[in-house]
Formats: sequence, structure tokens, C-alpha cells
Amino acid sequence: MRRLVVLLLALVVGACATYREDLNRGQRLYEESEYERALAIWRFLEVDLDSLDYRDQARYAYLRGMTDYRLGGGKGGADTQFRAHARHWLALAKAIEQEHPGGLSEQWKQLMEEALDELNAEVWGISTTLGTGDSTEAEPSQQPPEGSPDVEAPRDADHPADAAPPVDEDASTDDSADGTPAGEPSEPAPAAE
Repeated sequence: MRRLVVLLLALVVGACATYREDLNRGQRLYEESEYERALAIWRFLEVDLDSLDYRDQARYAYLRGMTDYRLGGGKGGADTQFRAHARHWLALAKAIEQEHPGGLSEQWKQLMEEALDELNAEVWGISTTLGTGDSTEAEPSQQPPEGSPDVEAPRDADHPADAAPPVDEDASTDDSADGTPAGEPSEPAPAAE
């Protein structure tokens, strides 16, 4: 029985070391700009992410996100699928680092924030003015695009002018001019010829 426990403990410790070795190998490939090969390791390691400690999970999420960011074209890139994955993994890295600090260096945190700011700006439709660092929201068009059907704006109960008139639920008598009980549609008047 004791041998079985020792054997199981050795397997668990060995497995954790293997995951960390995979993480280190992927990091080395990332640092050598071998992004495709690094991504293969990240995808393989992803299923065992919960086997890593929190610091290594933050490292994994950061490296996976930055790998996708680089494969998506880096700053101003155009590959939307890689960029969506990058945003996911970098946001996860940020969340893990906030809950369990110590997994990311200050330089990595800064790079992560810059990449996340850019990726979030793309998703939220915020344009960044070059050179000033000021961000402004893109103004949506007030007019519908040409050729689109006119759509009635939704009514807002907070603005009485836009709100629908209240309906009197108790009224069941003839309140309308044509004698139709309240709450029932009246028939249209015959067209004059």
C-alpha cells in the first residue's frame, strides 16, 4: 500500500514538472519568434491548464495571448480570429494576475495592458488618435444607412414624451368616439369614393 502511494505521488509530481517544462519550452519558442510552434504547445497544454499553479497559469495565459496577438498581426493587425483569442487570453492573464500576483513581470504587465487596450478599442469601436494617446468613441451615424427601412425608435418609459400612453385596465365601457370598448381595436372606416 505504501509503495502505491509513493508511486502515485511520484507520478503527480512528475506530471506537474512535465507541464512546467512544456510551459518553459513554449516560452522559449515565443521568445525566439517561433509563434506557430509555440501555439502548438499552448494548445496541447491548454487541457491541463488547471494542473499548473496560479503563477504558471498567469504566465501561460499571457504567453498564449501574446502568441495569438503576434500571429494576428501585432499592433494594427488584421486577423480577427487570432486577435479575438489574444483578447481572451490576455484578459484571463490579467484576471489571474490580479487575484494571484507574482506570475507576470512588470514589463509583461505593461505589454499586456497595451495589447489589451488596442484589442478592446477594436471591439468597443473606439478610435485612437495617433500620436496623442487620446481615445475618443466613434460617433454612430444619426441617420439610417441608405436603402434601409425606417425603423421606429423604441419607447423609453423614463421620458414621458417618448412613452406610450398608459392603458386603463378597468375601462370596459364605450370610451371611444365610435362606440368600441376600450382596449379593443376599432374597425377602419370605409374608404370614401
